[in-house]
Amino acid sequence: MKVTGTTGPGAPTSGKAARSSAGFSLGQTAGTASAAAPSASAAPSSVADVSALMALQGVEGPLEKRRRAVKRGAGLLDRLDEMKMALLSGEADGGVLDRLARALREERPDDGDAGLNALLDQIDLRAEVELAKAELRRGG
Repeated sequence: MKVTGTTGPGAPTSGKAARSSAGFSLGQTAGTASAAAPSASAAPSSVADVSALMALQGVEGPLEKRRRAVKRGAGLLDRLDEMKMALLSGEADGGVLDRLARALREERPDDGDAGLNALLDQIDLRAEVELAKAELRRGG
């Protein structure tokens, strides 16, 4: 958006007196004195508006929690698939295990859906089992 000039109560006016529809007019000095007060008090309210918006962004709704939980579960399944493919090709390296462990350590949001939580518990358990088996292979 292009700003071409100032408008509103604090906008500079021409040398003539400001006119209203009722025929009442104010001189240049009276208009600028009253216009400075509202613009000075407008700054704190705009800061409060921005603070309110930032606070609302930090609040997660149930749909956002569910979306994050599903995304985390899908990421764990992707890491498990990577590990499976690496094992089948004989290229099991530490990078795959590190990515799986990192994905497992991510915070898991609780959205209150018992079915989804049970499914995510199963995915977490499978990932933990695969990491434990990999540790046994490394050590043995």
